[in-house]
Amino acid sequence: MKNRLLRWFEYEHLPPHLQAVSRPIGELAQAMDAALPECAEKTAGLRKLLEAKDCLVRAVLEAQSKE
Repeated sequence: MKNRLLRWFEYEHLPPHLQAVSRPIGELAQAMDAALPECAEKTAGLRKLLEAKDCLVRAVLEAQSKE
């Protein structure tokens, strides 16, 4: 069973320049979900990875807004 947080790592709906940032992180999240047992620590790790992904996507958007 997939971890409930994985839905937030989807990237297909994003434009290509944001997919370039989001895709590798989403793929890492899927790999970690498959490799690790269900437990609170895995969920916490995925949540922190999601926070990092959000920050990195926002970094691209911020740089884009300064152009």
